[in-house]
Amino acid sequence: MINFKKLVSCVALPAVATAALAMSMSASAERMRLGHVTPPSHIWHKVAERFNDNLKADTGGKDSLMIFPLSKLGGDDQMIDLLQSGGMQLAILTAGSLSNRADEFNAWFLPYAFEDVADAARATQAPAAQQMLADLKTHKLVGLGYTLAGMRHVISSKPIASADDFANKKVRAFPNKLFNDWWSQLGAAPTALAISDVSPALSTNLLDAVDVDLDIVVGLKMYQQAPYLSLTNHMAFPGVVVASEVWWNKLGEEKQAQVLKAFHEAEAWGFEQQAEAEIANLARLKEEGVTVTDIEPAQLQAVADSIVESYTAANPAIKSFYEQTR
Repeated sequence: MINFKKLVSCVALPAVATAALAMSMSASAERMRLGHVTPPSHIWHKVAERFNDNLKADTGGKDSLMIFPLSKLGGDDQMIDLLQSGGMQLAILTAGSLSNRADEFNAWFLPYAFEDVADAARATQAPAAQQMLADLKTHKLVGLGYTLAGMRHVISSKPIASADDFANKKVRAFPNKLFNDWWSQLGAAPTALAISDVSPALSTNLLDAVDVDLDIVVGLKMYQQAPYLSLTNHMAFPGVVVASEVWWNKLGEEKQAQVLKAFHEAEAWGFEQQAEAEIANLARLKEEGVTVTDIEPAQLQAVADSIVESYTAANPAIKSFYEQTR
C-alpha cells in the first residue's frame, strides 16, 4: 500500500531552503492566476484549492491563488500561450495536451500500465516522470508536479458488455494520437469533442460512449444521458501542474521554494484523496441507478500490447518510463 505522506519527503526542500522559509518573504503580496479545464467538483480543482490554502497559510495570507476552472482562461492550448507569454502564472494542464507537444507524455496513457490511482501515484516519482517535468523548460514552462484524475472507464447510452461491443461506436476520446490509435484498433470511431459538449451529444446520439474518469461523470452528471458504465480501467490520466517560466524566473529562490512547498503537500494530499474518491464515485453511480459492467482486461490485452510495443519502440523516453514503472 502506498504511503502518500512519504511522497512529501521525496520532494522535500533542502535544509537551507527550508530554513529560509522561516525568514520573512518579500513584502509584496501576490495573487497568482491558476487555470484548469475540469469542474469545481473534480480532484484537480480540489488540489488547486489545497495549494491555495497552503500558500496563504505559509505567507500569512499575503500570497494566494485565483483559481479558474472549466476552461475559463481557455483550453490547454490557450493557457499554454498565456503561460509562455507571462499572461498567467500557473495551470493544471492535461498530460494529453502536453503529449501533442512533448511525445514522452504519452507514456502515461499506455494501456494497462497501472493497476489503479495508487500505482500511478508511485509512478510520478520515477526518474523518467520527473525528467518529463524538467524538460518542459524547452516549452517555457516549469513543471512543478502532478495531480491524478481517476482511472479511465467508458460510459455509454446503451450497454457495452464486451470488447466486441465497441465496434463502430462513436467514442468521445481525448484528441491525441495514442487515444485515437487505441480506440481505432478496438474498432470504434474516436471523436474529439469539448467536455462541455459531451452531454448534449449523448442526448442527440451524436456520441455513443465516452472515455472518461468517474470524477467527471459524477461532477457533470453524465450518467443522466449515459446510464451504462463499463469498468475497463484501461489508462491513467494525470494533470501536470506547471508555472510560467517567465514568471518563475522573476521569483527569488525563497519565493520559489515557498511555492514548491505549498504545492508538494497538496500533490501528495491529492493522490490520497483520489484513491479514496475512486471508491466513493463508483458507489455514487450505483446509487444513481447506473448499470455497471466489468470488462476483463484480457479482452483488450491484444490491442493494449500492440499500443505499448509501438510507442515504446518509437520513443526511448516512453520506453524508459514504462520500464521504470513496471
